[in-house]
Amino acid sequence: MKTSQVKALERIYRRRIPASQIVTGELARYLTEISQEIRRQVGLIIDRSGAVKYVIVGDDREIVIPDLSDFALGRSGLRGLRCVHTHLQRDPLSTDDLTDLALLRLDLMVAIEVGEQGLPGEVHYGHILPPNRSGKSVEVLKASSIYELDLDLASFLRALERELEMKMAETVDLSDTREKAILISVSQDSRRETEDSLDELEELARTADVVVLDRFVQRPRRINPKYLMGEGKAREVVISALQQGATLLIFDQDLAPSQVRSIAALTDLKVIDRSQLILDIFARRAHTRDGKVQVELAQLKYILPRLSGRGIALSRLMGGIGGRGPGETKLEIDRRRIRDRINRLERELKSLSRGRLQRRSRRAKAGVPIVSIVGYTNAGKSTLLNALTQSEVLTENLLFATLDTATRRLRFPQEREVIITDTVGFIRKLPPSLLGAFKATLEEMEDADLLLHVVDASNPRFEEQVSAVERILLDLDLDRIPRLLIFNKVDLLPADEVAALCRRFEALPISAMDRNSFEPLLEVLEKRCWPDSQRDNGS
Repeated sequence: MKTSQVKALERIYRRRIPASQIVTGELARYLTEISQEIRRQVGLIIDRSGAVKYVIVGDDREIVIPDLSDFALGRSGLRGLRCVHTHLQRDPLSTDDLTDLALLRLDLMVAIEVGEQGLPGEVHYGHILPPNRSGKSVEVLKASSIYELDLDLASFLRALERELEMKMAETVDLSDTREKAILISVSQDSRRETEDSLDELEELARTADVVVLDRFVQRPRRINPKYLMGEGKAREVVISALQQGATLLIFDQDLAPSQVRSIAALTDLKVIDRSQLILDIFARRAHTRDGKVQVELAQLKYILPRLSGRGIALSRLMGGIGGRGPGETKLEIDRRRIRDRINRLERELKSLSRGRLQRRSRRAKAGVPIVSIVGYTNAGKSTLLNALTQSEVLTENLLFATLDTATRRLRFPQEREVIITDTVGFIRKLPPSLLGAFKATLEEMEDADLLLHVVDASNPRFEEQVSAVERILLDLDLDRIPRLLIFNKVDLLPADEVAALCRRFEALPISAMDRNSFEPLLEVLEKRCWPDSQRDNGS
């Protein structure tokens, strides 16, 4: 470009447009004349006050809109910016124009045709529509010239924002400051397995205090390595999420760092995966030094490979869901400092592990039997511990209500007692970084004489949950320890169904809410822990 052309564009940058106009006739002519001269599209990004925020020079077919994430979305979901650009080929708004309008949540997308001798021709403009029965996301209009464009922009935008807010308020409480998420699954598993996994992801989101607005499932023949789903589907999901007022996209599958960056490039919504959501829940619920160290270690190991070329994809995770704990303070530190921090945490974890080993050795010397309660998350393990030992370990109807190991004593007749340990719940697709970090906590189970595997018998997918726990015990080399299968929450099932299930799985039925149901369990515990005394009593 010539120096005079550059200076002309610089003069545009200092222009201000009246709030009631999309663009002045004088400025429109200025744009089309320059566009004709350089044979390139020229565009402006203009804010509500009429200030030109960006001047963009494209090629003969398109312009590339810069990152607009610094301009926040309003309550209506609009960004308060409009794009006005030229079209050399006298075309209406292109598919890319309309996609940018919907994805970037612009007030308006405007294309001015470059006519003969560089004069402004027809004006094509589009705006976002509220959700409607027809499924249309944008409305496209046109005027024969910029001078025939009869639109009071300020009044139009006020009316559009009111309508968008009213529609959004029908499904979303706009005063609710919690994160609002769309759940996404891209899987080649069976539909039932996919839906089960999404149900569990929804429970995880609820545990993290996230409002779930909607869920999308795609079962492709081939996984897209860039977006996980197809690019068209990704754009469709993002546009729908923005229409519904979402602030967060949660994928049920683990995303590669490159996939996070590619999806984040489509939108300024935060993008996280299942592992990151679980890490966030753990960060909320870790209270002991052991737990905090393990969570931070797992988070840093998750973040480390995602630091390379992080750009805006990770900068959006500065706090809130997916960015709690070290996410709030360590996203901007370099890889070397993160590795140093990981090394320090691993040394501290070893030191804490030695302390646990000493405590376990003292228990072993005392000859007190040790029983560890294991099972799928939210199976009722902590409730059972409280009922057995009359203690007050935190219990909630949430996944991962217990994170830090709790140890209590259960007393039997003849002044005998058992040490009972409650452990963190297991889950399918447990992040590998978490499994590694929490091996230290699960060391408590290595000295157990018996594992009580507690199962929520009322869950329709309890068999898959049993299998998931068994696999994790195998991975942790804990399958060698004797186990006793306990079916909990049997009060929610018919008695004949409970009896059949217990016969089939060789399990004991209990309701952790009813201490009267514990007698068979206590008898078996006594037999398992003191078999010699049982033989003595029998003789």
